[in-house]
Amino acid sequence: MDLRKLKTLIDLVSESNISELEIAEADGKVRIVKASAQAAPAAPAASHSAPLTIAAPLERGPAEAPVPAAPPGNVVKSPMVGTFYRSASPGSEPFIEIGSTVKIGDPICIIEAMKIMNEIEADAAGTIREILCENGQAVEFGQPLFVIE
Repeated sequence: MDLRKLKTLIDLVSESNISELEIAEADGKVRIVKASAQAAPAAPAASHSAPLTIAAPLERGPAEAPVPAAPPGNVVKSPMVGTFYRSASPGSEPFIEIGSTVKIGDPICIIEAMKIMNEIEADAAGTIREILCENGQAVEFGQPLFVIE
């Protein structure tokens, strides 16, 4: 299981009401348990400074490259963890292309998080100079998505 997918799962567990999640895949098994202030005495000792504990060892895959630094210009960043989509539905035209002119509030992409489609709007007026994510790519909170000049 890659680190990006694992981080997404940890974020979803920490933001939800569930206390435990276990997933088994061909490349390994992961169990995520949300630590609580009132841990049961029979439970293994958990650090109260960390909100989550991974209770099963992970099999490591190839190391992932660090996220590159954001280019100059007004960078539109992801407001949440989810899946990036350039268009409203499969097969439809993308909201914007490189060279498109946008105004503040224009829809520029969709981020799907927990089966909810969240329309992301331009936070500045200008011309799209770069699209930093691929359609269908998992994105992290604060990850650069577009550059507007």
